[in-house]
Amino acid sequence: MNPNGVVVRPSAYTVNETIDRLQQFLQQHGATVYARINQQAEVQKAGQTLLPLQFILFGNPKAGGPIMAQNPIAALDLPLKIIAWQDAQNKVWVAYNDAHYIEERYGLLHNENSPLRLEGVINGALG
Repeated sequence: MNPNGVVVRPSAYTVNETIDRLQQFLQQHGATVYARINQQAEVQKAGQTLLPLQFILFGNPKAGGPIMAQNPIAALDLPLKIIAWQDAQNKVWVAYNDAHYIEERYGLLHNENSPLRLEGVINGALG
């Protein structure tokens, strides 16, 4: 279940609560939330079923700008995104791209304080 370069962690909250908490935390810390997409609802519009799945697309141009200045192609992974979904056992998970993976993928300088490091966001929002 863990694709290369992806961090997957459990959440103690429902999918909706997880994304709510992430959105609130991000906004309180100066990030811009560009989109919140309920994939389950979108798939249902197409006449299909999907367990709860949502994602949030967010960033901070002041922090992301230097990353794109190092390598404009890194914009393919910016703004950042975190997904939350419920599995068949009713467990909720969150996933996001690992900062090291993005740094290596685009030949970026390794930076422990990089905005690509989402562990603080996850820990702050979800405990």
